[in-house]
Amino acid sequence: MNLRRIDLNLLGVFDAIYETRSVTLAAERFGITQPAMSNALSRLREVCGDALFVPTAKGMQPTPYASEIAGAIREALQGVHTILGHRKSFDPSSSDRTFRFHMTDMGQTYFLPLLLQHLHKTAPRLRLEAETLPLESISDALAAGRIDFAVGRLPKFSARGAKSEVLFADHYDVLMRAGHPAGGKGLTRKTFLDASHAIVSSASGGHKVLEETLIKLNARIVLRVTNFMVIPMILPRTDAIVTVPAGLAAELTKTEIFERHPLPIDIPAFEVSIFWHERFDADPAIDWMRNQLFELFSKNDRRSARAS
Repeated sequence: MNLRRIDLNLLGVFDAIYETRSVTLAAERFGITQPAMSNALSRLREVCGDALFVPTAKGMQPTPYASEIAGAIREALQGVHTILGHRKSFDPSSSDRTFRFHMTDMGQTYFLPLLLQHLHKTAPRLRLEAETLPLESISDALAAGRIDFAVGRLPKFSARGAKSEVLFADHYDVLMRAGHPAGGKGLTRKTFLDASHAIVSSASGGHKVLEETLIKLNARIVLRVTNFMVIPMILPRTDAIVTVPAGLAAELTKTEIFERHPLPIDIPAFEVSIFWHERFDADPAIDWMRNQLFELFSKNDRRSARAS
């Protein structure tokens, strides 16, 4: 027997005829015509080199060879069904899986505290790892499974097989030290442009629009840094101001060290999204974590996943 010639559907044909003892009933089970089932039986006979089933007054009766292999064929079909129908479950309460993320330093500050607090109650053995990757490395890392998710504002990210959903929309606020002279009577466009500015040039380029806009408006930029989280160390000692996402500004102004003001120039709002690879779309663990992120952070109705 040449195994390369076997169509697995023929094993189903064999099992259906063996059980029903009828080509017609077997065809109904398969949802095909009786001639098509007869043709499939002819091909099966050719592959096996045996008549397999012969017509009698009691229906299509199996030959000795067919009776001999019937049990093994049934087991093989059940095995295929089990393998293809099996989907490994995920129990967050007992799993010790590590979830890996791409996030900027600002994203880590915003997402990780609440996520860790939540996991401590619902999935105490889970572990998290977060790193900031160059934009050009994110696609390969997702596809290879080196990271499970990329979370943040990634307007220039595009990759084959990547999927994404929007978590929430955000806008920009201006952050400065408490008592800053520019904020005394409310921040105007003039006082904003006359102030000294610190800006963040992130590796992902998600907030590049801030720098480009300030340069276009001839604002005085006195400091460029590569991460957001040095800003709280710098602002209290200077008169520099910084434009940051409103979510971060809200967190930092929970103390009395800083104050925030509405941005007095036009910069569009932006979306913060979660990205993953379609290879892992059906992974129960990935699906569970994705749902946790939306339950914790989404501020809008959840959208359907879309290709990135």
